[in-house]
Amino acid sequence: MNKINFKKTINLIGSPKIFVYLVIWLMFLVVVGTWAQRDYGLYIAQNKYFSSWFFLLFGLIPIPSGRLIMTLMTINLSCYFFKPNIFKQAKLGITIVHSGVILLLVGGGLTGFFSTEGSMVIEEGGNSNFTENFYLKELAVVKTSDEFYDHFTIFDQPLLKVNSLLIDESLPFKIKILDYFSNSEPTPRLYRGDSTLKGMARNFTLKEKNNEIEFEKNIPGIIYEVYDLENKSLGIYMGYMGQPITQNININNSEYSIILRRERTYLPFDILLNDFKKVMHPGTNIAKSYSSDILLTDGGVSRKVLIQMNEPLRYKGHTFYQASFIEGNGVDTTVLAVVKNYGRLFPYISTIIMCIGLLLHMLLKINFKKAVK
Repeated sequence: MNKINFKKTINLIGSPKIFVYLVIWLMFLVVVGTWAQRDYGLYIAQNKYFSSWFFLLFGLIPIPSGRLIMTLMTINLSCYFFKPNIFKQAKLGITIVHSGVILLLVGGGLTGFFSTEGSMVIEEGGNSNFTENFYLKELAVVKTSDEFYDHFTIFDQPLLKVNSLLIDESLPFKIKILDYFSNSEPTPRLYRGDSTLKGMARNFTLKEKNNEIEFEKNIPGIIYEVYDLENKSLGIYMGYMGQPITQNININNSEYSIILRRERTYLPFDILLNDFKKVMHPGTNIAKSYSSDILLTDGGVSRKVLIQMNEPLRYKGHTFYQASFIEGNGVDTTVLAVVKNYGRLFPYISTIIMCIGLLLHMLLKINFKKAVK
């Protein structure tokens, strides 16, 4: 009886009809998500319709999103391997194709859950050992009064919410988030007599703005209050990304800087930009091609590498693409897009497996027809 129920369950979950319905729904999401990019931008549309499990229709009704649909497709196809006689000659090609499709979906899952994207910005003659996330931000508290090195305490984006209290045992103070804006601009403060306002907040406040279509162009801002460990207020401060004046706090004869910045990921190696070259279209100021001549140093061992358009550097799971550049007064700055994609090889491998399966299935069908004749 249990075997019969198990077989029925497998046949139900692994039904080809369910797979077709899931594909149709996925096509619908692609259309809606593509349309939404026009109004909300790529990042928000991707997160809402593809990188989440559900999205809310009218803010109330949960609707299956891309991540849930892809998971259900993987489960549906996996049920095939619980069916009998799948490794017999007549079904061997189809079995291999199923394996390739499942591997493709698994690779997509690894990319969606674990892959990261960021940028590395380096001036000519300068070096860097970290990437900055395009979309996520962090609040960095830096103790700058140490004679030999700075101490960093980092609060990640999920903690940067209104009324959140940021506490770390290494800090002699606490930070309460009063306001956080995903896009903002500083505006002069009309009334400047409030003694609780400190730093730049004495003369400026933050005005919330609508999000840009290109999400990475947003300038997030934060208003926060600092308390000592006895809950005595030390003042209200403000900050925004790219702020020219660092907010400094002196507590117990120690100096601290508080900076809102892009989330950083530090690498186990260092990149020095020796030279940046660009070739312009004749008679224009438009770059035809550009490249970065870098020196990669890892564990005391250095080697020269040329990164140029369509010729990235792949090293220790990271891929460095020549994305753009910034022109300065006699000094150019390269912008490298840095991607760590755990599922990078899965599409290639799964495509080969599916091709082998389809070819084998076709050959077996041809041989079967000849045998019948």
